[in-house]
Amino acid sequence: MFILSNKNLLLDAQKRNYAVPAFNIHNLETTKVVVEAAEELNSPLIIAATPGTVRFAGARYLVNIMRSAAAESTVPIAFHLDHHENIEDIKESIKLGCKSVMIDASALEYEENIAKVKEVVDFARRYDVSVEAELGKLVGQEDNIVVDDADSELTDPNLAADFVTRTGIDSLAVAIGTAHGLYKKEPKIDYQRLEAIENNVDVPLVLHGASDVPAATVKKTISMGITKVNIATELKIAFSDAVKEYFKVNPEENDPRKYLKPGKESMKKLVKKKIKLCGSENKGLLK
Repeated sequence: MFILSNKNLLLDAQKRNYAVPAFNIHNLETTKVVVEAAEELNSPLIIAATPGTVRFAGARYLVNIMRSAAAESTVPIAFHLDHHENIEDIKESIKLGCKSVMIDASALEYEENIAKVKEVVDFARRYDVSVEAELGKLVGQEDNIVVDDADSELTDPNLAADFVTRTGIDSLAVAIGTAHGLYKKEPKIDYQRLEAIENNVDVPLVLHGASDVPAATVKKTISMGITKVNIATELKIAFSDAVKEYFKVNPEENDPRKYLKPGKESMKKLVKKKIKLCGSENKGLLK
């Protein structure tokens, strides 16, 4: 197989009322974890990388890791740029083989957001690459993007159709009450807003900030039109906590093949849990 765009994955999820999980990875080990979990549960998979991850691992290295993963996989895999703001960086990754990108211009004024997103869409179409964009601003921190409570902004359902039409995006990330990072208290999801957005646009909808959100809440958003669920912070915590525990018992260990293993196992359990939560188990279209 080869790296896919996420367009057809999300359209299938939209049609069959489930969501494709998008897991943020950082290196070879975390990539293998999410791919193995998806294989075992026969789930389509979106592997996401923030700008910080691309800088850390290198765009060429990451794309080649994804090519290897896709070549050996029996489930559909999309490699997705998550919350990227720099257009030139996006273009570079697309030229290297990335087939799915998110251009995040949500911090800009509405017309500027549209113009920047449209520029990426026009370029991406030349390479058959799907594009996601965000309307509204999620509170919290994702990589180096920080939005304070005072600056957060929920998606305006009345602008959503105009935004989608004028930009030509393939999927829309909505701000309906979730946040990046972990929650100090249970988030209040604006289901009425989500319903209005879903009624106003035809493209698949994306839920960011799904880490730590109660399972019942995530399931309800999926039943109301969410087709892609982003998970990041919880994965890092599961991995790092297990490695920390390993070193408490084995303080002299220095072999990464040994001390990374419990981190991978812990993260894999969580990935499987999230796949089942999204309802994507046995939706791996290639089997």
